[in-house]
Amino acid sequence: MALTGLQIQKLLPKTNCKECGSNTCLAFAMKLAGKKAELSECPYASDEAKAILGAASEPPVKALSLGEAKVGGELYLYRHEKTFMNQTVIAVNVNDTADGLQETVDQIKGYVLERVGEILTIGAIAVTQTQDDPGKFIEAVKIAAAAGRPVILRAKSSSVARDAASLIKDCGGIIANATPESADELAAAAKENGLILSVTGATMDEISPVTAKLKEGGFNDLLITIPADTLSQNFQLNTVARRAAFGNVKSMGYSFLRFIDTDDMYDILRTSINEICKYGGVVVFPKLDIALISTLMTLRQNIYTDPQKPIQMEPGIYKIGEPNENSNFWLTTNFSLTYFLVSGEIEGCGQNAWLLLPECEGLSVLTAWAAGKFGGDMISKFAKAQGLEESQKNKTMVIPGYVAQIKGDIEEGLPGWNILVGPQEASDIESFVNSTLSK
Repeated sequence: MALTGLQIQKLLPKTNCKECGSNTCLAFAMKLAGKKAELSECPYASDEAKAILGAASEPPVKALSLGEAKVGGELYLYRHEKTFMNQTVIAVNVNDTADGLQETVDQIKGYVLERVGEILTIGAIAVTQTQDDPGKFIEAVKIAAAAGRPVILRAKSSSVARDAASLIKDCGGIIANATPESADELAAAAKENGLILSVTGATMDEISPVTAKLKEGGFNDLLITIPADTLSQNFQLNTVARRAAFGNVKSMGYSFLRFIDTDDMYDILRTSINEICKYGGVVVFPKLDIALISTLMTLRQNIYTDPQKPIQMEPGIYKIGEPNENSNFWLTTNFSLTYFLVSGEIEGCGQNAWLLLPECEGLSVLTAWAAGKFGGDMISKFAKAQGLEESQKNKTMVIPGYVAQIKGDIEEGLPGWNILVGPQEASDIESFVNSTLSK
């Protein structure tokens, strides 16, 4: 039976030292009850507390750090229950025999996508041994490690993986393909070098005793890999294993490491979508495909947000370029995606402008209007509160085409302003600028 926050507090030292990051022991106890913290964060927890609370305070899925990313630590089986927290890490594989290995690694390291204010990068580099020469694999690992990203070792034998482990000690990473026979040896290498170990097995029944044994032996930085022949099998395995973890089967409470071993773009796409939507911890692409990866990063952003809390900008006036008192005003809501799309299109047209974002609780244009949070009266009051009538000579405002009906209300609230109905879609801003504002 789960303990309440008050029951947990009775087992804590009650020093209110704040070293755990919470202001009081009660606040920390409430986090433990909600599985939003781990007992290890309390430096003064007694042996009794550790014995009673240690297992109870763990999240259903073990939380791990992989470079700058977090893996696992999920508290909910379904996103709509609250939210998913730690995004699936996207990694790219390189083979030890690949031509242009250094160039590929440099491209992986240099890839950056900025979308709705978030900087997205490739989280790790996997190195696969494809020939019997360990030296080639070791050289490939050195090249990958120099990129500064976590490295995933996929060696043919435990001895080769063990030898390569020390090479990625500084950048971190994963030793993959630990079988029931090699798990102890590779766990020792992973522990010595501060790495994660991925346990591989044909079934859950094969993996479960291995992870349980490793945890009992003091090593718990684990991922699991269960090969799947089809997409439906992949979906089923991920779902059953995750439900087992949430059903208190501790030996299955780990995130998944999935290698995609196909060159078929559609198979890569389908498998990746399944991993991102259904509990994947780390998914390894067989090759660097920027178009595919950027698309899936966009999907991942949408999945790993709080569905009850829209991503939003602070209400206010934002500069685009170098606007002055003669620059035009553009209006939209403070939904982050809308802001970045609109501001990017305006900037791309070479416009110096002011972008007005009234408080709309992070809703899109039509949603905010339908909810009564994006009306003419409210916008007029917002503009006046910003002192625009006194500070600006040019009083031209472009409003979204989807809410052309509020034009009259804004004109009534802002006498003397020139209110223009702009395009409905951000992608049409350039043609609007050329046909209307440039005249």
